[in-house]
Amino acid sequence: MSANPSNPDVDAADQTTWRPRLALLVAATFFMEFLDGTILTTAIPSIASDFRVAPADINITMTAYLVTVAMGIPLSSWLAERFGARRIFCLAISVFTLASLLCAISTDLTMLTLSRVAQGVGGAMMVPVGTLVVLRGTPKSELLRATAYLVWPGLLAPVLAPMVGGALTTFLSWHWIFIINIPLGLAAFIAALRLVPRTQFDGKRRLDWFGLLLTTLGVGALVVGLETLGGHASNVLAAGVVFAGVLSLAGAVWWMSKAKVPLFNLSVFGTRTFRATSTGGFIYRLTISSVPFLLPLMFQDGFGWDPLKAGVMVAAVFVGNIGIKPATTPLIRRFGFKPVLVFASFASAVTFAMCAFLDAQTPEPLIFALLLFSGAFRSIGFSAYASVQYADIAPGQLPSANAISATLVQLAAAAGIAVGALFLRLFEATEVFGPDQVAAYKGAFVAMAVLMLISTVDSLTLHRHAGAEVSGGSKRG
Repeated sequence: MSANPSNPDVDAADQTTWRPRLALLVAATFFMEFLDGTILTTAIPSIASDFRVAPADINITMTAYLVTVAMGIPLSSWLAERFGARRIFCLAISVFTLASLLCAISTDLTMLTLSRVAQGVGGAMMVPVGTLVVLRGTPKSELLRATAYLVWPGLLAPVLAPMVGGALTTFLSWHWIFIINIPLGLAAFIAALRLVPRTQFDGKRRLDWFGLLLTTLGVGALVVGLETLGGHASNVLAAGVVFAGVLSLAGAVWWMSKAKVPLFNLSVFGTRTFRATSTGGFIYRLTISSVPFLLPLMFQDGFGWDPLKAGVMVAAVFVGNIGIKPATTPLIRRFGFKPVLVFASFASAVTFAMCAFLDAQTPEPLIFALLLFSGAFRSIGFSAYASVQYADIAPGQLPSANAISATLVQLAAAAGIAVGALFLRLFEATEVFGPDQVAAYKGAFVAMAVLMLISTVDSLTLHRHAGAEVSGGSKRG
């Protein structure tokens, strides 16, 4: 990336200084983006009633948001390189905040859906560009601390979304789901102007239009197909869309391996610690993402609990996430990435398998304790994968690695819900675990446990000193 010393968007500040306030700001914007991806679930009946449409029709607003975020991430990397990360990050906050206002004042489903698309455009820029802003200014020795800040929104938002959305909808109205973003967005924008450093950018950087087209179409088709598989539409049509997405992405990989100025530098996959993100890390995130989907359904559909009781019980995962967070960095520094990843994935597989033995007669404190431990293991694994993926990445490869990683995270989240739903249907139809209401959930959790073990096997293939420059364990025997 070429620098222009006279450019007013370049800051002369030290580029390798750990800035915790900046990391906290970026994490806060991530939380808004992640939360808005799932928070509407509990408000669907209320929105449907106001707009006088079927509740199932409201799903389009959630899908539109998730698809827009996923499709926009590849372009955001180029925008940051072309116009400067600071400008694009501030623009992202502005777009997201304004779109939230439009969502809140929407008078029909069409306006709400279009406003959600605009929200997705802002979200697509916020996450990868925000991560890039933090990582570029963080030395390798502080990478664990930086990623510890950036990981928590992805851990907490899916768990908190049902409770926050339910509370706002019950005690105020669904509009407040979006209204609360307005003061938060304004505060984040002001803070960004003060905290985000001006960075070098290449004003002449060309865009790989064909690579972008193939990538965005592929990502969009995969997300739509996986979301459809997670619903009740035609499996044949959904599978066709997924296949088309895979073909498009394969074409994008072929094109970018030949292009002079590719959209992404695919050489990042030559780095084993980064490649772990697209192998074991992808499977880890996929299985973890299925839990906030499966648990509330099992508690309500299988155990007969009301939504509030189910939400409170799922909050145990949130407690586990928070409770173990101060220990994640010391654990990685003490034992190294490989042992921590193996432990986190294997322990998570065990908790999934144990969830298969739960029923309505299981003592609630025991269920709470199991979910507490599951949340703790989830937090450890997320933190380790988020740090190790950049451990051996050269500075020049960081934009590509960051955008690819952000795209894979979005795909894993969509795939987790889709795969969870597919397993539910499979075990409902076959009655392998019995004909009762809870049986299908037992099968789904067993299947997720088996999938998680694949992640464990992948972690076992890492070098014992993988990411040692970041974990500080280069001399460990």
